[in-house]
Amino acid sequence: MQAGMRMKTTPFLPDTTIGIIGGGQLGRMMALAGRAMGYRFNVLDPDEAAPARAIADTFFQGSFADTEGLMRLAEASDVLVYEFEHIDTHSLEMVARIKPLPQGVTILRLAQHRALEKEGLSAHGFPVAPYTLLRTPDDLIPALKKLGLPVVVKTTSGGYDGKGQWHIQTEGEIQIVRRAIEAVYANFRANRDDREPDRPTSITKEEMPLYDESLDRVDRNGRAVRGFLSSDLVRVPLIVERFIPYEKELSVIVSRRADGESQVFPVAENHHVDGILRRSIVPARVPDAVQKKAAVLATAIADAFGVVGLLAVELFYLPDGTLLINELAPRPHNSGHYTLDAVSTSQFEQFLRAVLHLPLGDVRLFTPVVMVNILGEHLPSLLKVLPTLDARVKVHLYGKKEARAGRKMGHLNILAESVEEALEVARTIGIS
Repeated sequence: MQAGMRMKTTPFLPDTTIGIIGGGQLGRMMALAGRAMGYRFNVLDPDEAAPARAIADTFFQGSFADTEGLMRLAEASDVLVYEFEHIDTHSLEMVARIKPLPQGVTILRLAQHRALEKEGLSAHGFPVAPYTLLRTPDDLIPALKKLGLPVVVKTTSGGYDGKGQWHIQTEGEIQIVRRAIEAVYANFRANRDDREPDRPTSITKEEMPLYDESLDRVDRNGRAVRGFLSSDLVRVPLIVERFIPYEKELSVIVSRRADGESQVFPVAENHHVDGILRRSIVPARVPDAVQKKAAVLATAIADAFGVVGLLAVELFYLPDGTLLINELAPRPHNSGHYTLDAVSTSQFEQFLRAVLHLPLGDVRLFTPVVMVNILGEHLPSLLKVLPTLDARVKVHLYGKKEARAGRKMGHLNILAESVEEALEVARTIGIS
């Protein structure tokens, strides 16, 4: 729970004004769902052409690192939510002192920083791939000796859609990747030194950015120990993970209210190309026992970190049936877009129900579905075949003005009697 405001557990009723931090497609679909429920929306985004602007009652143009812009949004709204992770959490804590922020900041900090995320999950005993931290480029060789090849080197912050990652499969690639991470490290140090001087060593619980109440414990002498993750983790620019050959990539989305009530959406099987999600298949083609295990794991993570809203848990499914956590997203997720047409309660409505403390909706799947992302390069060919598409192919466009290669312009939800039939329809459309 954020400092300064007690968690509200009475419902926010229709006509409440919700302030969304972020005006992308997630904010747009969130606002569309909320308008049908009778809510009003303000949106803050630096892009004057943000997709959610067309749905907002009031649009505020401003940076997510700008406390003044966040304050203006807060003053005009009754409750605040965020639709993505790249937000300055210190500014967010300040506005959370004046208006409710049901999602809180703890899970956001973990999701923003891979080192914090791995350490936080590991501290709770949740399964992650073996990893080590790279505090300097000189740590690379010891890390490779510890983990062995192949590995993936990842930036700890700012990466998405496969960006900020380097694979090392052979010894011949080590020096190439080292040069890349030296550049990352130099840039990281320059930026950190400019904007965030070292914090003092004496920090109160309220000021400590990495305090996690869920890690509080009692030591062997009976003394209370507060659950801090190491404060210098934010100064770790890179991590190295052992590459684990996996059979499938899965994701599961859990909704959770402040009182602990939760619901889990059906597990999605995801396929990426060049780091970008191309399609999600639901139900996932894995045994029922694996789907149940994924649901239990996601719920346990949400409970451990006190999630309010949604938590998407991306997973690797290994050939031996093991599940490893790849990363977390405390918001609606691309792999959950299928819920708009194949589940009674979409992830966007469910998110709002959770943060507004309304009863959670039914999340049972009523038809097999394949969700296919529409990228900028797909749009011209899709528009040509659009008039001929079957009614069970649901088209969702995000209202973005400029179509660029690799940019998510919308998605299709293809409903069918089986996922195989839906995949065949996707192939005939030509954008799967």
